[in-house]
Amino acid sequence: MNATWDEIKRQISSELPKNCFSLWIDPITFQEKTDNSVTLCCPNKFSRNWVIDNYFDLMNDKLRKSGASTVDLIFRSSPTKRKSSLSHYLPGSRQLILPNLQVKPRNGMISLNGGYTFDRFVVGRSNEFAYSASKALAQGDSWNYHSLLMLASTGLGKSHLSHAAGNAILKHNPKTRVLYLTAEDFTNEMVFSLKNNRIDEFKNKYRRLCDVLLLEEIHFLTGKEKTQTELGYTLDSLSNDNKKIIFTSSLAPNDIPRMSKGLSSRLSSGLVATIAKPDHDTRVNILTKKAAEENISLSNDIIHFLASRLKRDIRQMESAIKYLKAKSEFLNARIDLDLAKDVISCLVSGQSSITPEHIKRLVSTYFKIDPDMFRARSRKKIYAHPRNIYVFLCRRHTDETLATLAQTINRSHSTVLYSLELVEHQMKTDKKILYQINFLTQKLEDMKT
Repeated sequence: MNATWDEIKRQISSELPKNCFSLWIDPITFQEKTDNSVTLCCPNKFSRNWVIDNYFDLMNDKLRKSGASTVDLIFRSSPTKRKSSLSHYLPGSRQLILPNLQVKPRNGMISLNGGYTFDRFVVGRSNEFAYSASKALAQGDSWNYHSLLMLASTGLGKSHLSHAAGNAILKHNPKTRVLYLTAEDFTNEMVFSLKNNRIDEFKNKYRRLCDVLLLEEIHFLTGKEKTQTELGYTLDSLSNDNKKIIFTSSLAPNDIPRMSKGLSSRLSSGLVATIAKPDHDTRVNILTKKAAEENISLSNDIIHFLASRLKRDIRQMESAIKYLKAKSEFLNARIDLDLAKDVISCLVSGQSSITPEHIKRLVSTYFKIDPDMFRARSRKKIYAHPRNIYVFLCRRHTDETLATLAQTINRSHSTVLYSLELVEHQMKTDKKILYQINFLTQKLEDMKT
């Protein structure tokens, strides 16, 4: 049964965000199997309750598909008090182990994503300032600011620069204590510390045992008052000790709903760099570099054709290059302009038949609301949730800009960004919303055919 549980964990790891899997699922061990039940052991009671509330259905489904369809799934907490992950941060510990990062031998230090370096980042007018600022912070060249805050939509390179700065710092001095995590990780760890009476160790880790803090997705902190307060104290402590700090966010601090004025002020007190969508020339350079990394040769005509159509973000360009390579290899076909057009027709053109108006009618019918309520100022959940779903589906299935989408619902650009981030987070934690998105997506796909 141990082998079966290892296989189930492997399957789950491909379906959950890496940090969630590492923090909640990976520590679970198989304990025993009887004719009527399978018992799994969690590190502690808090972990057990969290897993039951959030992942029981997923794990139970995997267990039944593995062949154990007639047994009950039981969770227990460890009968002996095990050291929590915070013990890795006690004074004298040689390394800082983070739940959302893979750890490999490197002089006892954590390892960031080694593929994210400054050398691999394509610089253009849309990101030049953010690139120069993060590189200056990493190299220590005349850095006279409290922190660096990088603002960008998903897929435009802010995480790449954050990792690149951490990699550069560790390359220069491997003994530097670099902490990389998301705001969600920070929140979960603080809650865990409070539940286990280890908040002092938590504070010590971030205020004393940290030389560089790389904190991503600050917009996740919306409405989390206690976490905002704790982070504010932590930032004050790091700033007083002249430590280096990098933040990333999809929203400016003043635009994050229910963000305290104190924390918003701290986040904005350093250098702020915005990353916009790459222009045509930058897209050409990105596509050229991505093609070289995939060991495929593309003519200038193909590169410029792709650049003229792939305008959303870098991930879209990466997908196109990989799709082009795969189609060429599987069909044993030469990469020419016709093949490139076939790929683009799947990634872009197929979306053009769907308009925001189509999506508005579909969503309003599904949730049984008047389509005019998408533009209403009401914040009631009965209208706000369908409005967020509408924005998410428009972003996924049309080529409309965020500004255009904002106009269709009579909202600001920042509100649209927040709606996107909120739905993406809810899809990871709420099966009902995931079902709604999948169902409506299938309806939109049916409309294309």
